[in-house]
This record gives sequence, structure tokens and C-alpha cells, in this order.
Amino acid sequence: MSRAPAQPLSLTDIFVCVAESVAVMSVDLGSEWMKIAIVKPGVPMEIALNKESRRKTPVAVCLKENERLFGDSALGVAVKNPKVVYRFLQSILGKTADNPQVAQYQKHFPEHQMQRDEKRGTVFFKFSEELQYTPEELLGMILNYSRGLAQDFAEQLIKDAVITVPAYFNQAERRAVLQAAHIAGLKVLQLINDNTAVALNYGVFRRKDINSTAQVNSVSANGAVSTIVTYQTVKTKESGTQPQLQIRGVGFDRTLGGFEMELRLRDHLAKLFNEQKKSKKDVRENLRAMAKLLKEAQRLKTVLSANAEHMAQIEGLMDDIDFKAKVTRSEFEALCEDLFDRVPGPVTEALAAAEMSMDEIDQVILVGGSTRVPRVQDVLLKAVGKEELSKNINADEAAAMGAVYQAAALSKAFKVKPFLVRDAAVFPIQVEFSRETEEEDGVKTMKHNKRILFQRMAPYPQRKVITFNRYMDDFVFYINYGDLGFLGEQDLKVFGSQNLTTVKLSGVGSSFKKHSDAESKGIKAHFNMDESGVLILDRVMCVSASLVNFLFFFNPELGNTISSLFGGGSSEPTANVTEPVTDEEEVTPEAEKDQERSEKREKSAQEKPETEEGKEGEPQAEEQKDNKEDKAETQVRLFTVHHISGEVQSDYGTSRLQDLTDRDLEKQEREKTLNSLEAFIFETQDKLYQDEYLAVVTEEEKEQITGKLSEASNWMDEEGYAAGTKELKEKLSELKKLCKAMFFRVEERKKWPDSLAALDSMLNHSTIFLKSVRLIPESDQIFTEVELKTLERVINETMTWKNETVAEQDKLSPTEKPVLLSKDIEAKRSLLDREVNYLLNKAKFVKPKPKDKAKDKNTTSTENSKANSTEDAEKVKPAEEPPTAEKKDEEPILELNPAENTDTGHSQSTNQSNIKIILT
Repeated sequence: MSRAPAQPLSLTDIFVCVAESVAVMSVDLGSEWMKIAIVKPGVPMEIALNKESRRKTPVAVCLKENERLFGDSALGVAVKNPKVVYRFLQSILGKTADNPQVAQYQKHFPEHQMQRDEKRGTVFFKFSEELQYTPEELLGMILNYSRGLAQDFAEQLIKDAVITVPAYFNQAERRAVLQAAHIAGLKVLQLINDNTAVALNYGVFRRKDINSTAQVNSVSANGAVSTIVTYQTVKTKESGTQPQLQIRGVGFDRTLGGFEMELRLRDHLAKLFNEQKKSKKDVRENLRAMAKLLKEAQRLKTVLSANAEHMAQIEGLMDDIDFKAKVTRSEFEALCEDLFDRVPGPVTEALAAAEMSMDEIDQVILVGGSTRVPRVQDVLLKAVGKEELSKNINADEAAAMGAVYQAAALSKAFKVKPFLVRDAAVFPIQVEFSRETEEEDGVKTMKHNKRILFQRMAPYPQRKVITFNRYMDDFVFYINYGDLGFLGEQDLKVFGSQNLTTVKLSGVGSSFKKHSDAESKGIKAHFNMDESGVLILDRVMCVSASLVNFLFFFNPELGNTISSLFGGGSSEPTANVTEPVTDEEEVTPEAEKDQERSEKREKSAQEKPETEEGKEGEPQAEEQKDNKEDKAETQVRLFTVHHISGEVQSDYGTSRLQDLTDRDLEKQEREKTLNSLEAFIFETQDKLYQDEYLAVVTEEEKEQITGKLSEASNWMDEEGYAAGTKELKEKLSELKKLCKAMFFRVEERKKWPDSLAALDSMLNHSTIFLKSVRLIPESDQIFTEVELKTLERVINETMTWKNETVAEQDKLSPTEKPVLLSKDIEAKRSLLDREVNYLLNKAKFVKPKPKDKAKDKNTTSTENSKANSTEDAEKVKPAEEPPTAEKKDEEPILELNPAENTDTGHSQSTNQSNIKIILT
């Protein structure tokens, strides 16, 4: 299926308007790198540069004794002291201590001491006996650093952010990222899957090509994740017909990616070094040397993507021994042969999840740095059976740009053209419960029930409700993952616990006994999968009826309880609402009808998703209708929710990291003061050799300043680098005070020429203006004598002050304090300018006086007189255009336009015509 090439939209086409001056950001959070993007007024969608002016930043933090380093600075320390640098944290977020990913991380980075938190079952890094940090806390530090980079680039505070996560992140991993963002002080507008962010970025700039016919694309990221996405326009009640993307299928391989390739290349370099036998030691046992080899492997992988071979070289790899070896692309591909064989796997899995074939895919879009590896492209091209792969998006920055577009759309500060996003839940979720049943022979048995809450690839955000109809006493239900048979054995081990949480409802039995006369309509548990793909148990309500009157009961403490169970999130209604999932074993006649309507509506929602936006379930609407028909009394019962077991819950906050943040701020302030002091000393010492400074200082003053600067410089070399911020500030203040008079004299002498020239120009124009208006005949004069004398007085006083002050200044030595000050010159010029502008403004709005015309000798009738009077009256109106000279021999005309008077340095906008004065 071929289509015309897309016509890219300009950013002004997408960002309609800006409501207020508030910036938002996105963080494309990868395992190795992060890209930060911002949107602010006047800057729609831009990648924020870091302190090294790079467009991507390593996800790394260095914890030294008295400071923290991030990004490239942290990596610089990693090759010297890898024990204090933490990176590649993404793989161990939300993991228990017995998770295989934790063991794999320790194998890759044996320099880190990881210990088990016995209370929570999680792991933490032991930095010292006093300092222990979880992966979430370390990631929180990195996100806070990313926030700082965004704020520096945007030049304003930023709190709102959209953060990308891998599509295969489960509930625990998503909550871990939210927790890290909370530690960083970020308000997360949404966690968006990185493949979805790429699809959004692709669609936003091709929205003109999207129509009601679905276009199906495949997005492949690093070979590790593949996504099937459809684009088409849909109708919405809020904004009419708009483009929408919907994720149809996702396939992934957690351990496939660029990092695994780099590790194999690192181990290959270590083998080559050992084979050179330059040292008797095994380089693999030297942590510092292995860190250097990993850094070289990362560089080598990139170079081999464009070259058939390259020379790897490291100075002083181990024991001052240099390492140099040639590595070819074929050797690299042989090392990763089994990895390349796994590249088609996610594509096949995504197609199966979407229930599509490759023939239905329009094009395959590459994204992610590792897709630049030629072998990855070759394998993908062969797997998809296409003529070529689409490379028309920025493989590194597409996710960050898509996420920041979503941030602007979610923020109240910006108004952007809508682009609807319907993501899909990769892992199914179900509710399980057991209840006692009695068979026909009277034997009681426990029956275990399972109800699917969210199917695999179910779109979100959406709500669902499950109804328990036959429970009359306290009971327990379980929220678990559904069938994960599509995962391999190793993936299942990495996945972790399949129980999300266990919920116990108390107070049910006592409530029913107290209100035995009320007919129960069941207990409804409301679930919400929000925009971030995080599941929330919103509320539990008891629906009772006396006749047909429905009662709703809500525990006010439930909100906080559920936040602790599911990691918080919004409980506000989402745009996509689905029907209740009803307990089929306990179905009432009304519930059967609800279930039928639910199935019909879910089917309709898949065919026409745009028609179901913003609605609650039909059973709730019917309940409200019935409630209007019957006014029976209502009764209230409260149920309490208890968390019993489930996934690991973390309760780390920002307080533990506040001391580090304060220490960082103090360090930054000290470094800033230290740099200012150093710069002041060196710059001032240099200035004392420049002519303009030598001219204004005496020998005695010069010797005093030189001596103090030398003394301060020596103090810096001996004691200054260990001094505190307060002491450094005092030293800087002392030197500035000593040099203040010298700097003042130099600055004044620099300003004199321009300031005096501006004053002379103002005096000249004012004098000409005064002479011109005095020539106006008395009958036409619009200015009073007092006004003209005031202007004349100001001109004379200004002229006198200027001549006397300049003469007095000429008598003084350059080393003396000047009497001619630039601020005084500006004050005199401003006063004169104000007086002239006053008269000019008056002239704009004064109507000219009517002139008496000689009567026509041939006109004696009253009618003609009245006609002439009428003509004269019309001429009294202010002319739209100023009068012009009709004869060449008339007097010259001077035009003064205050709106264009650049000589005085002031401008004044006006809609009036230029004032023209006749000169003699």
C-alpha cells in the first residue's frame, strides 16, 4: 500500500496558543541514556542541552564522600572509581531481592554492595554504614538532576513532566518510577510507554495524511520492543474529528538491546588484553580496568556501525600498561550472533498480539540507537519482508519529543491540536475470589472464581467495575495478573509476583444485619487503569435497594488505603469507560441485563471507540433514573478495605535525600563564589596593565590594589580552596570594595561620550523647536507664554549646567573623583525631553482656530452667507494630513515626529499626524 510522502507540519501549526508562561518537560528515560525535552512560551518542543551542551545525558549518579555527580561527570569518575558510580538502574526498579535481574545486575557490576531489605524484601546499595540507598532513590536523584537541566534551559521553574517507560514495565516497575519522580519533586502528568511516545511523535507531524481509513505501522525499538500501531481519524464530542493512534500489539525481549552487545564486546576486549600477556594478572579481576573496557566497548559499538574495522585503544588500562587491538565488524557480529537471531521475536509476538499479519503493515519505523547496527537492520528487514525500513524520524529523540508533546497537551498552560492516544495494557489483570457453595446432595464446597478485569492489549485509560452479588459477610478477593503464558520461563521469573494485592472487606456482615430490610443489589468494586497504565482500586460501594431505590456507600478512608496498595494516582473519571465485569456465579436478573449491555457496548467501543468517550456505565445511569421514580428513604453503610499481601510496597520519601540536596546546593554556592573570586583576582590584575585603568589610578593606589590582589592569590593557593563559602564571600567583598573607586572612574569615562552626545542632540532639537513655535502668529498660537518660558528656562539651565560641569571636570585629574556623572547627564536630558514631549502632545489634540474670510462682493444673499458659514465650519475640523507648501519660494518646513525621534533616545507612539512648524 503506497501513499504520498508526508508533508511535515510546522510547530506553529501544532501549538495553537499559549495560555500562560509555564514550561513543561519530558524525560525519555532509557537504561543508559536520557533525553530531556521542554515546551515553553516561544519554544515549542526542543531538546534541552546539558551542561556539556550535549543532547543526551548518561543515566548515572556518583556518590562521593561530600558530593554527588551526574551524567558525564559521573561517568568520568566511573573509570577511576567504579564503586561510587551507579548506572543501568532501570533493570532493577521495583524488584525483590530474589529476582534474577538483581543477580544479573550484581554479575555485571560486582563492585556494588547490594543488600536485602528484610522488611520489604527489596534491595538497596550500601554506600557506607550510615548511607544506604534504594534504586528508586538513586533514580530520584537522577530525575531531579534532569529537572535542573530542563530549568536551566527553559530559564524558569518546571514541575510538570511526562516520563517514558518501556512498554513491558509491570505495575511494580511503573510505581517505582512514580516513586522516584516523587522523590525528585516532579509532578508526573503521565507515564507514557516509549514506543507510544515514538508513535505519537511520528503521527503529530503527519496528521494531514491521517484519515478515516486505518493506517497500520510497526515501530521497532533497538530490536528489543516491537509495536503495532494504527492511525485514523475519529469523531469526539469535545473536539470533533481528530486523529488518533491506537496500540494494537506489543512484543518485547527484556534482555535484548545495546547494553548486552556492549557487555559482550567488553568481555572480548578483556580476552584480547589477556592474550597479549603484557601482565600476569587477569584484567577481568580489576574493576577499574573493566570499567575502562566497558567505556571503550560503548564507543567501539558505535564506530563499527559505520566502519568495517576499528582500533580499540586505552592508555594505562592496568598497571600502566597500554592496550591496543583491532576489532572488526564481523568479529562483533559473531559475538552477538544469538542476540541477532532473537531480533525477529518481538515482531512476531507483536503481530500475534494484534492478530495481524505482516501484509497488513504499511511500514516499519526504526527507533533507538542500536537500530543503527547494520546487522540488526538486515535481520529486521528480512523478518518483516519489506523493501526497506523507515528511517525518517530521529531515532534518538523521537520518544522525548512525543512525550513532551503529550506533556503540553496535558498541561493547562498550553493549548495544542488534539491527538488522541489509546495505549494498551501488555499484561492481563484479573480478580479472584472463593466462596462456599452447597451442592444438590447438601455437600458444601469452596469454589474458586476468576474474572478478567483487563484483557491482554486492553486499551487504557478506562474504568471497570466488578459486582459481588451474594456476599452477605466480610470477604477477601485477590487482584492478580491473568494468564501470562505468552511469556517465556525466564521472563516469568523476572516478572516477579503475580499477585498485585489481596483485599479484605470488613464491616459487610454487620452492615447487612443492621439493615436486613434493605434489598441488596450487590457490592461493587470500581477499578481504574489511568493514563500511566497504573491500576487503582478507586472505591468499593454497597448498592442496596428498598423497592427500586439505590444506595451508594463509600468509605472516606478508602482513598489513602488504596493509594498505599496501588501506588497512588488519579481517581478522576477518564475519557474511556467500560462496563462492569459481573460475577457470573451470582447474577441477578438486573445484572444479567447489565452484562448483556456490557458485552454489546465493549464490542461497539472496539468498532467505534470515539462514540464512548466521557460516559459512565449504563447500569449506573439506570440506577439514577429509578432513583427519580422512587423517593424511598436511603441508608448508609461503610466498608473498610485492608491490605493483606501483594507486591512490594515502598514508602521512601524525600526526607532522607534532603541532606544530600542541601549539601549539593551548598557545594554549588561555594564553587560559584570560589570561581567568582578567582576570576576577579585574575581579571583585575590584568586590568591594571590596561591604559584606561592606568590613567585613573595613582601609583600609591595601584600598589595598594596590586598588593592586596597578590595577597589574595597566595591565600587562594594555600588556604582558599579549603575555605568555606562565607569566608570566600568576605574576601571577594573586601577586594571589590578596594577597587570600587577605580572601576567607577573608568566606567564614567566610558559613558561620557555617548551621554554628552545625547544631551547635545536634545538641546539642539529643543532650541529649534522653541524658535519655531515662537514664530507662530498670535492668532494661531496654541502654547501659553508660561509653557514657552518654562521650556526656555529648562534649556538655559541645562546648557549652563553642562558647560559649567564639563569645565569643572576638565580641571580635575583623571585620578580624582569625577563631578560629571552619567546619571546626572541622563537626568538633565530626561527633564528636557519631558518638557518638549509635553508641548508636542498638547499640539496633537488642539483644534486649529477658524479663520475669518473676506465676504464675497457678489454674494449678498442670506442663503449664500449660510452656505459659506457651513463651508467654514467644515474646515474647522482637524486636517487628516498636515498642510504642505504649495510654492517653491515659501519658507522651509521642519517635521518633528515624536514617534520616530531617535536622537533623544525616547519614542512615543501616536496615531496623530506629524507636527509641522514654519521656520523663517
